[in-house]
Amino acid sequence: MHKLLTDAPGEKMLLLGNEAIARGAIEAGVAFATTYPGTPSSEISLNLFQISHESDLYFEYSTNEKVALEVAAAAANSGIRTFCMMKHVGMNVCADPLMTLAYIGVKAGLVVLTADDPFMFSSQNEQDNRYYGKLSGLPILEPSSVEEAREMAIAAFELSESLGEPVILRTTTRINHSSAFVELGTIHPRKTKGDFTKDPFNKVAVPAVSRRLHVKLLERWQQAQTIAETSPFNFVEGDGSWGIVCSGVSYNYVADAVNELGIQAKTRILRLGFSHPTPPRRVKEFLAGCAKVLVVEEGEPFLEEATKTFAQEAELTLPIAGKGESLFSRLYEFDPAMVRGIIAGYFDLPYTAPRSPELGDVPEIPQRPPNLCAGCSHRATYYAVKKAAEGMDTIFPSDIGCYTLGFLPPLSMGDFVLCMGASVSTACGFSKATDKKVIAFIGDSTFFHSGMTGLVNAVFNNHNFTLVILDNGTTAMTGHQPHPGVDMTNLNRSGYGRVSIEAVVRAIGVEHVTVIKPYKVNKSIEAIKAALDHQGVSVIISQEMCTLYARSLKQLKVRAFQVTDKCKNHRDCINEIGCPAFFLDGERVQIDPNACVGCAVCAQICPENAITPVKEK
Repeated sequence: MHKLLTDAPGEKMLLLGNEAIARGAIEAGVAFATTYPGTPSSEISLNLFQISHESDLYFEYSTNEKVALEVAAAAANSGIRTFCMMKHVGMNVCADPLMTLAYIGVKAGLVVLTADDPFMFSSQNEQDNRYYGKLSGLPILEPSSVEEAREMAIAAFELSESLGEPVILRTTTRINHSSAFVELGTIHPRKTKGDFTKDPFNKVAVPAVSRRLHVKLLERWQQAQTIAETSPFNFVEGDGSWGIVCSGVSYNYVADAVNELGIQAKTRILRLGFSHPTPPRRVKEFLAGCAKVLVVEEGEPFLEEATKTFAQEAELTLPIAGKGESLFSRLYEFDPAMVRGIIAGYFDLPYTAPRSPELGDVPEIPQRPPNLCAGCSHRATYYAVKKAAEGMDTIFPSDIGCYTLGFLPPLSMGDFVLCMGASVSTACGFSKATDKKVIAFIGDSTFFHSGMTGLVNAVFNNHNFTLVILDNGTTAMTGHQPHPGVDMTNLNRSGYGRVSIEAVVRAIGVEHVTVIKPYKVNKSIEAIKAALDHQGVSVIISQEMCTLYARSLKQLKVRAFQVTDKCKNHRDCINEIGCPAFFLDGERVQIDPNACVGCAVCAQICPENAITPVKEK
């Protein structure tokens, strides 16, 4: 039995933040869940995917976040408690249905989780998705701890049903990927089948209907603001005259700083866990007892703006600050030392930062930059494309996935990356705006997510570029989740269909389509040259299973290679493909047999044929 199905109220269990959120959804009786995987939210969906095969929970990895929310919207409007989860940039993809779903509302609880990523540990930006709450008019809950993440997941479903609209549960990486002991609650029974009641004059968002629905949305917003005034997730600690307003993980840093600085008697803290709509009466009452206020929040000045607005409405003239020089930055994550130092400076406290430990006798930690795995098929594909395009003036638009790392030397195969699916669409623009040869890269999961529409555009407008679809049989970057092209029998799952990328590409109208096996280097180079010579849109589908995925399925036949005495130290193996299985022993190139998976790409490019398989003992 999956550990999150443990029916033992009161028992404590060590959980990752994402596991705690999944557990909260299970306790709330969630019966329907949709997602497109994205770090830092991926473990929520993984746990629910596993649970769905042991229970009557319906779960799906949707094609993209827009589809995930639209599927969820239908389920929630059929009376089934529904959970839709994504990383922060996924909210951009589903923003279109989100804005109108806020008007239409829901019949049963619908929680939309956005996992924000301050410091961009695994993302292309660090946008603050609290502004989606303001843009859509939907409530936001923000947990400050792993245990509270479980509690808020439950509360979000209840709030959604009381208001009749979706609720946004906003987390950050520090909450998603921290671990703590969580007290389990009662698992409520799931309602797995519902019914949709036809009501076109409230559910069909044509202009005449939407004008009335917008009025209802504003009424629900006012109701949510009233609930926020008395929400237990919004509370005050202390009764001093120095005020601190905070939310999310910043609350923990503030609480620690106040204790460590010894200013408990001088300080009061307003923690806003139900952060939107921000409760005006509670904030104004808090400000009335303060001489000066500091707002501590990662990301944008969301609460700072609201706090200053409420102060002006209450005709209060106290200093209020948050972001600014010598204060908090809009960049990156906070940490306890930073928060402690800025609080001390703002309230004019004598403070000396603790001395850093003396580390002069500690050897420097070796740098380990991100890299494609040993034997990664993307490396072989990039090498083949690079050789096929030698002598050409090229632009390489790339996309979001493991293969993005191909922009690093020595491969250097990535010139422009925007967002999921953009490699295809930007290739259209580059091919028309320049006279250079455009070769775009996109992964299999990303192609299904949002690459197909760009390819339709390219065929219709007769653009001239080559698209390389890197098909490694899984959504590799976020942890090997399935996508529509995955063979689900490999995961011992039945009842799924499978969509052929080649069939889709041909159906779109691409005339020059070639499937290659990238470990066959010379044949791949020949096929790519033919694609590059084609006038118009050409597509190369590079098929080879992700080595880590193949290993997890016990389908990887490892055959380590070695560098023999034939080596003349040309170092093409290192300088052209940069596989991490290679290392230098003095001046000699060697292969780590524990890292090598036996793809044999290096053996094919070695000018002396000095790389051979290790003979089995």
